Amino acid sequence: MPLQHFLADILRSVLQIDTQFDDDTLLLGAIPEFDSMAVISVITEIEEQLGIQIDDDEISAEVFETFGQLHSFVEQKQTA
Repeated sequence: MPLQHFLADILRSVLQIDTQFDDDTLLLGAIPEFDSMAVISVITEIEEQLGIQIDDDEISAEVFETFGQLHSFVEQKQTA
């Protein structure tokens, strides 16, 4: 499954919404369900499902501004 589809599935599951995501989809601040607790849940799911480690100092509002930025961040973590 492509990473974009995988991340979209995680977001839909954690946020319990049925939304289509593209690179320009705004996340934090634009989706009411996407609060600080949801950010933690999304990070936990990404770490568990992909076997990557995301350090606290790597987490910023910028990473979660759009779906495209989240995708790029996770893609970089996978190749690191």
